[in-house]
Amino acid sequence: MAGWNFAEVWDSVAAEVPERAAVVCGPVTRTFGELEDRAARLAHHLNTIGVGVGDKVAIDLVNSCEYLETFYAALKLGAVPVNVNFRYGVEETRYLLADSDACAIVTEARFAATVHAAVAALTDSARPAVLELGPSYDAAVTRPRREIAHRPDGDDLIFLYTGGTTGMPKGVMWRNDDLYVALWQMGRPGTQPPDPLLAVRAGKRAATALPSCPLMHGTGLFITLSTLSGGGTVVLIDEMGLDPARIWDEIDRHEVAVLTIVGDAFARPLLDALAANRSRWSLESLRAITSSGVTWSPEVKRGLLDQLPAITLLDSLGASEGLMSRSAARADDKEIAPARFAVNERVRVLSDDGRVVEPGSDEVGMVGVGGRIPLGYYKDPEKTAQTFRTVNGVRYSIPGDYATVDADGTIRLLGRGSATVNTGGEKVYPEEVELVLRQHTSVEDCVVVGIPDARFGEMVVAMVVTRVAVEEEALRQHCKTQGLAGYKIPKRVVALESMHRAPNGKADYQLLRELATTGVAS
Repeated sequence: MAGWNFAEVWDSVAAEVPERAAVVCGPVTRTFGELEDRAARLAHHLNTIGVGVGDKVAIDLVNSCEYLETFYAALKLGAVPVNVNFRYGVEETRYLLADSDACAIVTEARFAATVHAAVAALTDSARPAVLELGPSYDAAVTRPRREIAHRPDGDDLIFLYTGGTTGMPKGVMWRNDDLYVALWQMGRPGTQPPDPLLAVRAGKRAATALPSCPLMHGTGLFITLSTLSGGGTVVLIDEMGLDPARIWDEIDRHEVAVLTIVGDAFARPLLDALAANRSRWSLESLRAITSSGVTWSPEVKRGLLDQLPAITLLDSLGASEGLMSRSAARADDKEIAPARFAVNERVRVLSDDGRVVEPGSDEVGMVGVGGRIPLGYYKDPEKTAQTFRTVNGVRYSIPGDYATVDADGTIRLLGRGSATVNTGGEKVYPEEVELVLRQHTSVEDCVVVGIPDARFGEMVVAMVVTRVAVEEEALRQHCKTQGLAGYKIPKRVVALESMHRAPNGKADYQLLRELATTGVAS
């Protein structure tokens, strides 16, 4: 194999165990053989409408068998799968299609009006062909199968568009080989991926996994790619929102071993459902809950471990731009602290002037990961140069997470740079304040933002969703009693009915700053 390629690996697994379940979504089950066959037929259809090697295939779908069939079909052609946020409006969708140079887009009825309007609005680029789930898609995956000239290899690309916390989305370019190895090394640092067929032939398989977050975001996609590559089964839920009871139902129904979530935005509702009706589910199959991308607070972890003492909680440090390391929590841990990650041969904290931050120095730097990382951002050399930097001859991905390094070599995360509040010359890292606010029993969710302030430049404002009404001053006093420095304590607290998080659990900082400005002024 000329470098690892997901399509070639899945082809091999399908040839070896064609009857094994690959994807389960509601009443539909696709075996590896069926998934491969439908993807091959879809690839042939896409090829007949002009999609070839290097062309971009946009996917605007919720979690479904069809999402993975389209992803797989694109890779079989040597085309590039491109994720589309299904919550985007017309202009955002138009921007992504234009920026990615999409040649085709696969969508479904509930998003079709937006997609067609976005395609019609493209004026300076070619308009992609639209394939909608239903009769046209069904015909595409049942048409005669034809050989595809391209043989997938490690240099074929996968695009992962990420908006981060600010700005328009950027297309992160992953080589198949780099992403495959990075996913393997996430849990096995310093090792190389083995031949998956040896494990399959020995009767081994990856654990059944349920990504409760969308496949259109890295957290959901990455666990799915890893599971299928290990010959395991992926369980999907084709809903736009989070339904905690259904997630627990599906875990029991399909004997799921690994649940993937996105921090407290997912964990708190799941914990509330368990606490309200624990006897409804056995959950004996569940062995681990993994999370990435958003704060997962210690008190919520402890609550989950109290309900599910046999599981391990895995908090991952990483982003679409690079996969780093994990931190584990278990029921017998004496203390559940905020996730801590160790520096190693791949993961460093780097200063603004390109030095490696020394352990115990209290110097603030940014977390960087070397080794297998993306090529950069598509058509954006300036942002690529800002994020992907070479330090002492090593190329690092530096997504923007501020951190210090303790004397024992563990990383103390402070928060994402783009969200940092500068008040009176002092930097306030929102994550530190949010962790304290979440310890208050009335707070269900919170995000700390900065808004313009005539005296201090920026004012620290806490946006909160509470279980019961709580006075603003009570929350400020709570922060004080927990030892936060005075400049870190929110000057104002604004209550919201919803935090308006994206499907991947991330906060919309632009919207929240607007709401904070309005709330403070009222």
